[in-house]
Amino acid sequence: MASGEGFLTDEQREMLKIASQNVETALPSPRLSSSPKSPTSLLSDHQLKVPAGGKAPTGGIAVRHVRRSHSGKSIRVKKDGAGGKGTWGKLLDTDGESHIDRNDPNYDSGEEPYQLVGSTISDPLDEYKKAVVSIIEEYFSTSDVGVAASDLKDLDSSEYHPYFIKRLVSMAMDRHDKEKEMASVLLSSLYADVISPPQIRDGFVMLLESADDLAVDILDAVDILALFVSRAVVDEILPPAFITRAKKTLPESSKGYQVLQTAEKSYLSAPHHAELLERRWGGSTHVTVEEMKKKIADLLREYVESGDTFEACRCIRELGVSFFHHEVVKRALVLAMEIQTAEPLMLKLLKEAAEEGLISSSQMVKGFARLAESLDDLALDIPSAKTLFQSIVPKAISQGWLDASFLKSSCTDGEAQNEDKKLNQYKKEIVTIIHEYFLSDDIPELIRSLEDLGLPEYNPIFLKKLITLAMDRKNREKEMASVLLSALHIEIFSTEDIVNGFVMLLESAEDTALDILDASNELALFLARAVIDDVLVPLNLEEITSKLPPNCSGSETVRMARSLITARHAGERLLRCWGGGTGWAVEDAKDKIMKLLEEYESGGVVAEACQCIRDLGMPFFNHEVVKKALVMAMEKKNDRMLDLLQVCFNEGLITINQMTKGFTRVKDGLDDLALDFPNAKDKFSFYTEYAQKEGWLLPSFGSSATEALPTAAAS
Repeated sequence: MASGEGFLTDEQREMLKIASQNVETALPSPRLSSSPKSPTSLLSDHQLKVPAGGKAPTGGIAVRHVRRSHSGKSIRVKKDGAGGKGTWGKLLDTDGESHIDRNDPNYDSGEEPYQLVGSTISDPLDEYKKAVVSIIEEYFSTSDVGVAASDLKDLDSSEYHPYFIKRLVSMAMDRHDKEKEMASVLLSSLYADVISPPQIRDGFVMLLESADDLAVDILDAVDILALFVSRAVVDEILPPAFITRAKKTLPESSKGYQVLQTAEKSYLSAPHHAELLERRWGGSTHVTVEEMKKKIADLLREYVESGDTFEACRCIRELGVSFFHHEVVKRALVLAMEIQTAEPLMLKLLKEAAEEGLISSSQMVKGFARLAESLDDLALDIPSAKTLFQSIVPKAISQGWLDASFLKSSCTDGEAQNEDKKLNQYKKEIVTIIHEYFLSDDIPELIRSLEDLGLPEYNPIFLKKLITLAMDRKNREKEMASVLLSALHIEIFSTEDIVNGFVMLLESAEDTALDILDASNELALFLARAVIDDVLVPLNLEEITSKLPPNCSGSETVRMARSLITARHAGERLLRCWGGGTGWAVEDAKDKIMKLLEEYESGGVVAEACQCIRDLGMPFFNHEVVKKALVMAMEKKNDRMLDLLQVCFNEGLITINQMTKGFTRVKDGLDDLALDFPNAKDKFSFYTEYAQKEGWLLPSFGSSATEALPTAAAS
């Protein structure tokens, strides 16, 4: 050995030889990875010691980091023992490719690799927006309102209708006046039937919010959108209050706010604004409605003279007002009734126009419906109008140019129209009745007037009108309204009527607040006062809240009323809330009743006692007068009180309901009264028989009183 390369001891040489042999004879099988010790581990366990001045042939410490492949080449070992090229790798090394054999008896399908399948997620709103664009494009091409309405219904996505309004108006804004007019006509046609009023409102709100974006593409967007808003108000698909409310939600610097200002100041405040707005776009004709009606009448009369169906259809087509074809239908039918010889011609024209698609099914039905509504007036000029109309309808349906659904809808529409007339007449009547009550303070007369109307199903409407009118007046009328409400609840109104009336009031609270600044607070007082007067119970407030729409301002009013009721001394404060003549605490009222009865019992005059009762101004509390009078009669053993009750009943001062309630309260407390007056039950039985004989009590009181007084009845 060369001295320059150092030396190894015999023991070290033997170990190196054994390690080399083990490396060369090892098989490259993964199963050997678990062998007790590899050559490298042996080398690691036995450090090779080299003298300080020399080097071992293999480099001393470097021997620890060297492995030999089968070819004998030295390979640098990777960190953490993961082998490089020609090595076995880590014990749990899974980097190598694995192949699954489906024919292997131990094959498990769960070991198969997952395969992700891509799919497109569709947004229903996006699909809706795409669909309505094609509906609007088709409508602008065909002018067929009926088809557009049907297609919109077929989408079955009513919750997205505000987006339809936004898309319709925004598309029309970038087109000619014809499309703008068509868009307004379509909105009016869809209103209520297909698109609900809240959705119309929400759609216009969305338009106002996007006005800044629309102004980028459409130079006069503010003016055009202001015209659409104004036209919607004139067409009564938006309430006038919409502008005031929408202003509160928009920044003053926004284009939407400018739209509302333009609509309010430039269009809706102008003289004859309705006519101007209806003529602003004028469809494709730029003529007024009256002028169009004259054109239709002229062409139909020319047709009667010439009999040329083809020419008549051409003239109708040239009018270019497909959305107004219902007027052609109506005029043709009226002419057929006026001129008996013209009936075959008119029916032939309508049939031809329907078959050609010139007059759509919806326009045909609308024309017949309009004529059906005006038959009563038409019968004044044409006595046989109803008979003629009833003979034309079956012919039109059998020939296929009038939809059979007209018969059902006409009956429904006729009933609805009659109902509307009846309701409008009722509203006029009750306004007069309420005004008279505010002047006379005569509750019995008002109750008789309501009973004469004979429409108890409209009681909630009366309550709404009563409180609405009272809120716009002084405290005296407010107090009178609360007093009347108590009387009505006892006499003719059910609790359900009261609850529904307040629900109607609270639903329209936002509109009321536009005219009456403190409407919310006053409504809360009316509600709370109704609870204190036993017209409602606290649980009814929960019922009212449940019937209100979500996020309704009326819910806050109910919460305010609840707070008023739970406040300290709530009863006394609410009875005095209007500062009226009846604003005493209940105990004060009881004291006054007791004093006036004592004065009467000690020799007072009946007329004076009646006047004192009248001056109390608490007709809803007259049952307390009845109760105290009966108890005093038992105590004093003096039946003079019956004379007072008789006069009060005859004059209508104490009603049969108040009288019955007073007797019922005494009956309920008979056991306690018997402790002070042993003959209380006998006396009460006598008073009851007398009252029933004189007609003071409701018939229902007799059976209940008899059941409650077996002893008295036996005696």
